[in-house]
Amino acid sequence: MNLSLDQIQAFVVTVETGSFSGAGRRLGKAQSSISAAVANLEVDLDNTLFVRSGRYPVLTPEGERLYAEARLILERCEYFRGVAKNLGEGIEARLVLAVDELYPSEWLTDILDRFSKTFPTVELEVLFPLMEDISRLVLEQKVDLGITLSQDDILSALNFHTLRSIPFKVVCAPTHELTRGQVSWEDLKRYRQIVVASCHDNNEKIRFRMAADVWWIQTQSVAIDLLQRNLGWALLPKSAVASALNRGSLVAPALAFDNHDFLVPLDVIWHKDRPLGKATTWLKQAAITFSG
Repeated sequence: MNLSLDQIQAFVVTVETGSFSGAGRRLGKAQSSISAAVANLEVDLDNTLFVRSGRYPVLTPEGERLYAEARLILERCEYFRGVAKNLGEGIEARLVLAVDELYPSEWLTDILDRFSKTFPTVELEVLFPLMEDISRLVLEQKVDLGITLSQDDILSALNFHTLRSIPFKVVCAPTHELTRGQVSWEDLKRYRQIVVASCHDNNEKIRFRMAADVWWIQTQSVAIDLLQRNLGWALLPKSAVASALNRGSLVAPALAFDNHDFLVPLDVIWHKDRPLGKATTWLKQAAITFSG
């Protein structure tokens, strides 16, 4: 079997245009050349692709099935050419982005939607470590770019740019004791706090801890489930608890000291010794522009 891309292209374009002459016009070839290419493809495949008894060629059942596969082959060839073109222009074949789970998902999906349109052939891996885990992965050069909560002791090997701050809210179940009146700092300290944090001992655990009794939870969704079961209170991103607040399964207690949202800044970080390719540079700038 000696298949060629020219044969497959002739077959696909014949189906799309409805005739051998139409395919010839689109491809800039003689009708006889298209007919011969398709006939040779039929010989190589040992299948009849068209019924030719009428004025126009009509796909056989075998032709219909093989047409779907032929289109995929041509699409992958175009993708192959695109990858090769990007590599020649210095665009990475693959990059890894690490994003804190607390980063609003609507911000991330908007950026990635634009990224897909700008770099359609770049393979992307998105990780969701927590807090200082992202700095460690960037430091170990396992990640090209990180978006994380700002850290007071940013490592000297890392570059960073501060982004927009995320609004956090104190939330709890509607039946929690904190909903019975105005809440002071001392009230918060009296009841169990649920904190989303990594498994490592780090400064972020100290930063977000207010109560004496704390449950450390690595997954934000599980933390919200625990809150809804009235197992504690938490300080979580407003975007993460918005739907639960709208449903009434969570509430924001009245704070006596400050009833506004708590603002927590974000950073985009990258390693000083790891040159950023075009796609990573674009992604970094998009995060700065969109979240800055």
